[in-house]
Amino acid sequence: MSGNPVFPGWYADPEGIVFGKTYWIYPTYSAPYEQQVFMDAFSSPDLVTWTKHSRIIDTTAIKWAKRAMWAPAVVEKGGKYYLFFGANDIQNDKEMGGIGVAVADKPAGPFKDHLGKPLIAQFHNGAQPIDQFVFKDKDGQYYMIYGGWRHCNIAKLKDDFTGFTPMADGTTFKEITPKGYVEGPFMFIRNGKYYFMWSEGGWGGPNYSVAYAVADSPFGPFERVGKILQQDPTVATGAGHHSVIQVPGKDEWYIVYHRRPLTETKANHRETCIDELRFDENGAILPVKITVEGVPKRPLR
Repeated sequence: MSGNPVFPGWYADPEGIVFGKTYWIYPTYSAPYEQQVFMDAFSSPDLVTWTKHSRIIDTTAIKWAKRAMWAPAVVEKGGKYYLFFGANDIQNDKEMGGIGVAVADKPAGPFKDHLGKPLIAQFHNGAQPIDQFVFKDKDGQYYMIYGGWRHCNIAKLKDDFTGFTPMADGTTFKEITPKGYVEGPFMFIRNGKYYFMWSEGGWGGPNYSVAYAVADSPFGPFERVGKILQQDPTVATGAGHHSVIQVPGKDEWYIVYHRRPLTETKANHRETCIDELRFDENGAILPVKITVEGVPKRPLR
């Protein structure tokens, strides 16, 4: 079994993804904002044995980023790897920061700044430019779904990830905020349905959690179904800001998330865990049982 946490250290906001025959997790380094000036990554052939790749990106490579590098999202396109991240925790449009993108030839980096400036540097529809997830639709179109401060936007990425293409109605940033949304969006497709997930509650407290909705389009409308990940007073608190891994070609799913050990009260004492994600016969997500044991070995063939 993998055990939880799956690797040592304080790490949060994990993005889990499969590249080739390898599982990858890209988390936030969980520390005071001034110390969040780099990111590590972790790889595994089987979900049980993890290898750390240190400092795959840092603020020396991203000149405009000074602090609070958060919530990486990674995609492979055309043999290159693109890492999207939030930086500087900007509070208004006058501050420098927002969502950036970096590029590398390998999943472990090193990642270099793709633009030399943020991809999104302003607030749109009230959404703080953080917590970006990059979603590839069935037709191959990539979208960025992002936002803090209880607002979530979707935007259509250009093919080269240098900016955005307006939608058919002329808007670039379309708000898709469901009821209860706080931050940490994630989307996947199963059986033709779009599952949209997000975090609720405050990230520093015990009640952080994940809820979801289902729709026929990445634009919604998304009606909140309910919570599927939350604390278990016998295991850990603050279970939230997650991602989902699908075993390629299989109806096998894992949820990768962070939580706070029962022994800890400091906001940044968060660790990365994996548990199984299951569905009922109607396609509803079953509430996740958070465990100490984690998941069994699952090599990719």
